[in-house]
Amino acid sequence: MKKIGWIGTGVMGHAMVQHIIKAWYEVHVFNRTRSKTDDLVALWAHYHDTIKSIASSVDILFSIIWNPQSVRETYFWEEGIIENSKSGNVLVDMTTTEPTLAKEIFEKAGERGIQTLDAPVSGWDIWAINGQLSIMVGWEENIFKEVLPLFELMGKTIIHCGTAGAGQHTKMANQIGIAGNTIALCEALVYAEKSWLDIEKTIEVVSGWAAGSWGWQNLAPRITRGELDTCFFVKHFVKDMKIALDECEAMDIKLPGLSLVYSLYQELIKSWEENLWTQALIKVIKKMNNM
Repeated sequence: MKKIGWIGTGVMGHAMVQHIIKAWYEVHVFNRTRSKTDDLVALWAHYHDTIKSIASSVDILFSIIWNPQSVRETYFWEEGIIENSKSGNVLVDMTTTEPTLAKEIFEKAGERGIQTLDAPVSGWDIWAINGQLSIMVGWEENIFKEVLPLFELMGKTIIHCGTAGAGQHTKMANQIGIAGNTIALCEALVYAEKSWLDIEKTIEVVSGWAAGSWGWQNLAPRITRGELDTCFFVKHFVKDMKIALDECEAMDIKLPGLSLVYSLYQELIKSWEENLWTQALIKVIKKMNNM
């Protein structure tokens, strides 16, 4: 059985790697804050104190870390992943990052005979805990099939999206859709409140018709209860939207809706509310309307 490595045991990564450990794979872990791996070591994971050590010790190495800069440093540093992985190894970056960076990792790793997959995920922490994430994968079909049994431990929907960077491009499309859905939801709720409608009845009606969505079913009730502080942080979403906007510029396309939502979320960042959840956009829309 192949040795599995895992770099990044934050909220999502910690839950995801547990599924692999519990499937009785030999798992090696690294995290900058060692204490975040203590319970994984208690489950028989092997801890490494350097990226160089873990990269040289495993056959398939996963990473899920903070942002493109962190990914770049972790993969391209001379003490990092690519320089210290063996020819024939497989690297799987599950961070939401730049599609162009995913292609660069593929090219640099390929020069050393190392295969790569970009495989960002979509879903809440509870989906990670329950192994129900959506996983969007880019690069070769044969490598995808090799890693698929591991993906199936973590996710419910696993799609091979295309060549290197395709997983990241698919995640960007997903985030663009969320941006549009979130502002539409917040504006509709503000309109309903200003119209003196019964908000709960409005949610019930809209959720079941053409404008209905996952957001109406899950986020709208949270907004009415004032629950703005769980799971997917504004700061993470803003990071993703900035990646999408940079890719738009590179492809010479204009997405005015995305640009608008990005600018509105900046108001939450300026107010030091980046650790609220994405539905906190309602606060910006209400403030604009003196509510």
